Amino acid sequence: MTPVELSRTVLRAVRRAVDVGELSVSVPVSVGVGPPGPGGCGDYATNVALRLAGPAGLPALDVAEILRPHIGDEPGVAEVTVTGPGFLNITLGGGAAAALVDEVLTRGERYGYGDSLAGQVVELRVPYDTRAEVVADTLVRIVATQGGRAEVRHGEPVNLRPVPAPEDPAPLGADAARWALLYPASHDRPRISADHLLQRESNPLFRVRYAHARCRALRRNAGALGFGVRMGGDVRAGGEVRDDGDPAGRLDDTARQGADLLSVLAEYPHTLRLAAAHRAPDRLARHLVGVADSLLLFQHLVLPLGDEKPSAAHRARLALAEAAGTVLAGGLSLLGISAPEYL
Repeated sequence: MTPVELSRTVLRAVRRAVDVGELSVSVPVSVGVGPPGPGGCGDYATNVALRLAGPAGLPALDVAEILRPHIGDEPGVAEVTVTGPGFLNITLGGGAAAALVDEVLTRGERYGYGDSLAGQVVELRVPYDTRAEVVADTLVRIVATQGGRAEVRHGEPVNLRPVPAPEDPAPLGADAARWALLYPASHDRPRISADHLLQRESNPLFRVRYAHARCRALRRNAGALGFGVRMGGDVRAGGEVRDDGDPAGRLDDTARQGADLLSVLAEYPHTLRLAAAHRAPDRLARHLVGVADSLLLFQHLVLPLGDEKPSAAHRARLALAEAAGTVLAGGLSLLGISAPEYL
């Protein structure tokens, strides 16, 4: 992980702490990381807690303790220690990328499920409106991912009233209609337009579904070249592969090239928790766009080029792409949208 990537990691940790209400500050545009100073430890250190202490109205040490577990949850981070007046010292570790990918592939589309709403019954009272019905239907599934149970009722008092669509979205077809209603935040008016049907990069729905189809194509193409994913002893496509290193170690190498993709995959469980807690399926839709965009940038590194022979490094990259495809399929399913194998 480079200092620039680590800086983005720290910013994501700050954003998560703000999202869950642990800090009340504006997320800075950038943070500095560098070698630890006297009394420090680890590979890098940051003074972000000292910078945020004033705006947060808290001692820097308290801010550092709030941020420490959020940074420690990031892939590639082995340990976070607080020293001095509130410096966060970060030790990078091996195996984190492999552990994350293995977890996604092991749990499949249930990756990200948790118990933050375990035993809770969430009552959704909605008006008789198409968009409200679709949002509520989606929230039933999202709330269930966190162990809760959502019950949809009609009538007053209404507690879920997204801005209605200006026109009937049905002519767009089921998938595009649902995306048009779910992608905007509830307080935003949805745009009902044939743009949702365009197979162009400007269409977020197309990018998400195309990225999923690309993941499946990479698996098929890798199988044709004679190699597949081997995680935890499981071979997901047949064939031989030149073993030039441990797959977990190769995933750590891959982490440098796929840092953004690993980060959005690691963020997915947090996104599901927020979507359930805030009754906001748009958070999930937007996160899937981030996964898709990161995958589409990474995909060109997965398969061997020219006369290059498949190696453990290629298998590791394929595993990361497989994990991305799993998250995309699971997220689209929660939104009630199909995830095509071909597009």
